[in-house]
Amino acid sequence: MKNILTITWYSLREALARKVFIAFIIISTLTVGLVTLILNVADIVKVVSSGYQGNYFQAFTTVEMMFISPVTLIGILMSIFSSASFIPVMLEKGNIDLLLSKPISREQLITGKFLGGVLVVLINIAVLIIGVWLAFSFKFSIWNFNFLLIIFTITFTFAILYSVIILFGILTKSSAPGMMIAYLIFLIVSPMLYTFEFKISGLLINSFLKGSIDFLYYFFPKTSEIMGKITMSLALGNGIDNYQPLLTSLGFLILTLGISIAIFRKKEF
Repeated sequence: MKNILTITWYSLREALARKVFIAFIIISTLTVGLVTLILNVADIVKVVSSGYQGNYFQAFTTVEMMFISPVTLIGILMSIFSSASFIPVMLEKGNIDLLLSKPISREQLITGKFLGGVLVVLINIAVLIIGVWLAFSFKFSIWNFNFLLIIFTITFTFAILYSVIILFGILTKSSAPGMMIAYLIFLIVSPMLYTFEFKISGLLINSFLKGSIDFLYYFFPKTSEIMGKITMSLALGNGIDNYQPLLTSLGFLILTLGISIAIFRKKEF
């Protein structure tokens, strides 16, 4: 456990040394400042609430998400780009020789790298969400603590994609394939499979095609649902009515990391 924590700490320091992660936290801080300024010059929640038949709490939460959603989306895209080189750099001649010469197992190396990358994103996301939450809460005296739970759903989304980056980093010793696959899943595959599964699948007559779509939907991580439906439900304090997207995505993460460790264990350097 001590070795994992040590690798996690060094991975966190490595991540924080990247300008992209520093840019992410600067953007988060500027967003919090901008939100505070806007809330002091305009009652934007009152304007939005008119479209919710007087449901002030729903309007309040919706406005919070309006500020947070685009920044978290940009932040995850930036984090994928920056973290894609962590494993290839580790596998470079000299770096990997030094690491393997220490009393650290290969499983601990991958686990520590994974936790370090996730931790730095957790910090960035927490700064953004807690900052916006405090700005709204102090301004309107509405303390929706359930809103803070979205820190974990957004970070979990990155963790899923980061497991893919680690796997392809080990397979190819390059940052580009993992980054491209992560973007593909996040921006195209997950939203498309969700649309097919719930809006088109029922209209299909061909049972083989329908079964194929069902398989792909349950196999691939549900990043679109986690970032969208589940995150919004938590923000509104409605809880989670369907854990399937989270559980199947967690299974995908564990499987991907397990394969990464198995491949890394057999590699010769």
